Amino acid sequence: MATTRPSAPSDADKLIAHQSRLLKAPRIAQNYARIAEQGRAAGWPLEDYLAAVLAVESNARAESGARLRIRAAGFPAIKTIADFDFTAQPAVDRAQIARLEAGGWISEARNIVLLGPPGTGKTHLATAPAVAAAHTGYRVGFASATAWITRLAQAHRLERLDAELKKISRIGLIVIDEVGYIPFDAEAANLFFQLVSSRYEKSSIILTSNLPFSR
Repeated sequence: MATTRPSAPSDADKLIAHQSRLLKAPRIAQNYARIAEQGRAAGWPLEDYLAAVLAVESNARAESGARLRIRAAGFPAIKTIADFDFTAQPAVDRAQIARLEAGGWISEARNIVLLGPPGTGKTHLATAPAVAAAHTGYRVGFASATAWITRLAQAHRLERLDAELKKISRIGLIVIDEVGYIPFDAEAANLFFQLVSSRYEKSSIILTSNLPFSR
């Protein structure tokens, strides 16, 4: 019985593979032939074929970038609004939380404060918009208030506080979780003030606390 050997790569195939390596665009090399077959079958114009090939690469890069930003953020767990049990917390405004996840407030350098007793889902509701922000291209940082203060205190001891504050200010959104869970001494309170004030009208904060708003 005769066997069919796979055809050798054409000059065009070799050129596309080479150019894809130069552009660091491996998904183009991996997908252009499949998309070409699809386009020929559907009668696409060349512009639609080119757009489809570029979309494969750009979408993959966006997904890869989002994964890297989420990994770097330090989330204790990945949460979304879809995961939140609104029936267990009927006082939570679903529409308002959806607006937070949409993220328009981040481009305006606005801040969000989530208050409530333990067990009401504040950390979940802080994490979900931050994860969504990472997917849309924002750098995000998540830590407890104690962890942020510890980071700044170490920088202060090394005489690098200003540099560390500037570094943090370049993160588009930070989450400061559990403010008030452990009381601040005077030094910690001062560092916390500097952290918040360094971001004023520049970049956003989501803050969670079990303290009443008057505190």
